[in-house]
Amino acid sequence: MNRIVLLFLIVVVAACQARRVTRIDPSTEIDLSGRWNDTDSRKVADQMIYDLFESDKFKEYAKSRQGKPAIIVGTIRNKTSEHIDADNFIKKFEVVIHNSNVADLVESGDFRDKLRVERIDQQEFADPATVKRMGMELGADLMLFGEITSEVDTYNNRRVVNYITTLFLTDIETNRRVWYGQNEIKKYVKN
Repeated sequence: MNRIVLLFLIVVVAACQARRVTRIDPSTEIDLSGRWNDTDSRKVADQMIYDLFESDKFKEYAKSRQGKPAIIVGTIRNKTSEHIDADNFIKKFEVVIHNSNVADLVESGDFRDKLRVERIDQQEFADPATVKRMGMELGADLMLFGEITSEVDTYNNRRVVNYITTLFLTDIETNRRVWYGQNEIKKYVKN
């Protein structure tokens, strides 16, 4: 009889601890751990690209080109002690640049390589009337790259983390830095 009661109690306790999932708006700010999260990525990307496009140096560069400059997003390194998905962060920058109508976005990395392989394959396998020509890529004028670092201060059950995102926009032909920006997010976490 005791086994039946014990089994019943285990079932009741397990039922009380059932996981419940609720869908929420992706723009809702939730900070469970105090670590870098999706809200931080979105805010930093939006603010830094706004700062870049509104900077006098970028406007001067774009004016000298007499048209929209083409930007390629390079590496943004995570130099913090936390896991930050740099690829996801880079995609946020690419979306903002692409939708800005201020600059053209050109492919980088694996996607560019896949496009090149496809063009090579088309030379042999596609209808000649639809083959895309080699050597017609839009060359990037500028490359955006940077890093995320953090400074951490802890005492007892408290922690302050200051995330510093530094981005560089550099002219590919001259290596001249066109824009240099920083954004900081500081978090206070008390356990």
